[in-house]
Amino acid sequence: MDATTGDDLAALISGVAAKVETARAKVNLALHILGRRADGYHLIDSLVVFADMGDTLRATPRDEGPVKLTIDGPFGDELDRSTRPEDNLVIRAADELLAAFPRRRIGGVQLGLTKRLPVASGLGGGSADAAAALRLLDRLWNLGAGGPRLAEIGARLGADVPMCLVSRPLQAGGIGEQITLAPAIPALPLLLVNPGVAVPTRNVFRRLAPGERPPMWPLPARFASRIEFAQWLRMTRNDLCEPAIAEARVVGAVVKAVSSDAECLFANLSGSGATVFGIFNSRAAAERAAARIHQKKPDWWVAVTQSGGA
Repeated sequence: MDATTGDDLAALISGVAAKVETARAKVNLALHILGRRADGYHLIDSLVVFADMGDTLRATPRDEGPVKLTIDGPFGDELDRSTRPEDNLVIRAADELLAAFPRRRIGGVQLGLTKRLPVASGLGGGSADAAAALRLLDRLWNLGAGGPRLAEIGARLGADVPMCLVSRPLQAGGIGEQITLAPAIPALPLLLVNPGVAVPTRNVFRRLAPGERPPMWPLPARFASRIEFAQWLRMTRNDLCEPAIAEARVVGAVVKAVSSDAECLFANLSGSGATVFGIFNSRAAAERAAARIHQKKPDWWVAVTQSGGA
């Protein structure tokens, strides 16, 4: 039996990593809808972080091509029921990447998506999955597309995909394509709670009253603590919160349940919902709150996680 060298082991680990990608949950800490363009797209000013949990995408080269997708995980069946195969953003991302490099010889690939995030939950699940597919296939196929090219391809799939490609704390403007890293945002222990109700984004936007709204206050260069950051967040808004509650009244109950917890520093709806996030001063505090909410509402999806810093 041949001995395995350190270089062999490093190559093996590198090869495994090249075939796995995490689609990290996108949490909208603030979402100001400034207005609507003539083409129907909404202009935003948004503050976004990414959790250390999410869906997982795996790739296995195959002889026949080009791309096949299987879905499993806690919310895999729900995604299968709600999305036609040709509309799945992972498949669409692969198709866009193939179209962008028509002269490259690319082998087939079997993709496996483990769906851990609720569907239509305001956590950017589909966009994060698409971004994960772009990053993973770019590596697997040795395309060397680079960040700007992947962002250009991703923007054709959805306004949130370029943000999810970055997966670091950021402020997004325009329709989501104007991205500025936000190093002032500290790492945040987070509680995520979803009542198990899908809230389609398009329905929420239909309920949003027309008109122009102000952007966020300028983001400070630094925060002395999570408490100070949470106090600053109280000056921000999620303009889709009230429309989401009008679409699904249970969303209001979730906001109240999280925000009223004695240890919660700040809570709001993430994106168009129905997931509510709560910021805590420690992971232990978030876990205590999760236990309290789960005891009262055992049917709700409750997760404790942490956002990464810049």
